[in-house]
Amino acid sequence: MVMILLTGMPGSGKEEFLRVAREFDYDVVRMGDVVRAIAKQENMFLDDISVGSFAHDQRENFHFGIWAERTLNRIGDSKTVIDGVRSYEEVEIFKSELQEKMVIVAIHASPDTRYERLKKRGREDKPDDWEQFVERDHRELDWGIGKIIALADKMIVNEGSIKQFHNEAEQFFIDLEKKETD
Repeated sequence: MVMILLTGMPGSGKEEFLRVAREFDYDVVRMGDVVRAIAKQENMFLDDISVGSFAHDQRENFHFGIWAERTLNRIGDSKTVIDGVRSYEEVEIFKSELQEKMVIVAIHASPDTRYERLKKRGREDKPDDWEQFVERDHRELDWGIGKIIALADKMIVNEGSIKQFHNEAEQFFIDLEKKETD
């Protein structure tokens, strides 16, 4: 069985990749849901700055793989996409604990494209302005997401239409399933 570790900067298109993954009967586990759930238990505001600071503090106080450790109990025995991998330490924890074949998929889009998407999507964590967007990018890069993107087994560039992106994601899953049966 293959586990997919999904990474990409905010607004790159990871959510759309997950839609396609579900069509191929993959379970989805979001590391960000784990962060938000624990932040909520701590009575924190769930805006981007508060949750991001909380996630960062936890990494600093424990280790950079803490969120992978806290996510492990949400992963079942079926084929799964683990969304939100941001550090090499997280990759190492998943590889050692799950004992499954791991494929790292990175979704890429330019900063301008991602900023416009984030402004339009209407979530609590959308940036108020360009400076807040850049600050979030820097925080994610400080956690090591750039290294994961650089080491990805598959990079999907998401600068075109949503249909184009869905087609590329579908082709990825078709190719992956073919490899698994060969």
